[in-house]
This record gives sequence, C-alpha cells and structure tokens, in this order.
Amino acid sequence: MSEQLTGSCLCGEVKFTAVPTDGEMGVCHCEMCRRWTGGTYMAVSCGTSVSFQDEAALGVYRSSDYGERVFCKTCGSTIAWRLRDGSHTSMSAQAFDDPSIFKFTSEIFVDEQPENYAFANETRKMTGPEVFAYYVQKQDPQNG
Repeated sequence: MSEQLTGSCLCGEVKFTAVPTDGEMGVCHCEMCRRWTGGTYMAVSCGTSVSFQDEAALGVYRSSDYGERVFCKTCGSTIAWRLRDGSHTSMSAQAFDDPSIFKFTSEIFVDEQPENYAFANETRKMTGPEVFAYYVQKQDPQNG
C-alpha cells in the first residue's frame, strides 16, 4: 500500500496524513495499550510517513524509555504510538477516515490479553517476549 490516507480525532482538532506500510491492521493486548484506549489498540504501521496538520493540538505521553503515546489534547482521542527516536509510528486504525480498508492480521502481547474477550479472526499471534525478540533481531545488522 503506497497511497497517502487521511484521518482525524473525534473532535477534528487533530488531522493527519499517513502512508501505511501495508494494508494490515494489528492489535496490541498489552496492559499499557488497554489502559490507554479502554480496550485494545488497533494499529496500522506507517513508518515515518505521518504528518499532522497542527502539532499544537497533540498531547504526547512518554510511556517508556523507547515509546510515546500521542492523543488529541481537546477530545482525548487515541492517535498514535511511536518510537521516541522518530523511526516508527503506528497510527490508530480507527482514526483513519476509512478504517475498513485494513485487513486484521496480527495480535501482539497475547500473553497479557485478559480472558474475558477474544477475536474470531485468524491472526498471527505473538507474546511480549516474542515481540521484543523480533525487533531486536530486526535491528541486528547481521540479520539483514
């Protein structure tokens, strides 16, 4: 997928454009994402392609040594999770103008998923340790 897409928060103060890396949506079940969104975080990987119309409308919460969560200061809508170094942004799938275009393909931190819900879709599933190992391997120059 190489098409630039648009989206916004609930009140419209935060407007953005982004180019998703692929047409896939993933879900995070980690405790931080569940507390942040009030459910699961449904995300679309957009790399470094995200552009906000008005950065002043954004609130940013540093949630770890490496990541931060972006939200609308006015309505509180969940907008993005991004690496603090700016090398990757995962946008909230539901903030895009047409979230139905994304295929639900993966779930991460399934080891933190509460037992009171489950998705019916067939997805790739990774535990927290598997997610961290995957990204460490990806960052290692010897692994391509």
